[in-house]
Amino acid sequence: MRAFIAIETPETICQRLAKAQARFRAAAIGARWTAPQGFHLTLKFLGQVADDRIQVVSRKLATLGKFGSFRVEVRGFGFFPSRRQPRVFWVGIQAPPELTELAARIEDAMVELGFKREARDFHPHLTLARFRDPRPQAALERLLAETREESLGGFEVSEFFLWESQLSPAGAAYRKIERFGCD
Repeated sequence: MRAFIAIETPETICQRLAKAQARFRAAAIGARWTAPQGFHLTLKFLGQVADDRIQVVSRKLATLGKFGSFRVEVRGFGFFPSRRQPRVFWVGIQAPPELTELAARIEDAMVELGFKREARDFHPHLTLARFRDPRPQAALERLLAETREESLGGFEVSEFFLWESQLSPAGAAYRKIERFGCD
């Protein structure tokens, strides 16, 4: 199965993200927009994992122990890898150091299980759209200049999940496999 570890985005934030996407749609060229049920804060992408190995991943995540809850804010827009050659259009997550620490603990635990260490630094975000053709998005950038630092709200993080994603021509379907929390 295709698996990843992520924080679920609350429904109220998903609705605000969908409204933001609606504002940006006409300005973006060649964008594939993330469906509202696809908004999640990825802590570690695992890729294809054998079913019997999922249990090993789950047990390892359980050994991380509890973590203190913390609040994050959904704020600021940008592009990966750059605005000149955008592949991803995202909204940022402003968070205390606890989020980065949690992601690092998960990363280290998964590396111990043989998963490849992420080469890039952890940059918390929610993907709004992906571009097949990485070309400048001048109209979208002009619109973003007006809303770049707009806050879409915040939420309390007290849990994360091991997820399965199933890709199809209609888009991805997500299923929570197991919950890990601060309680």
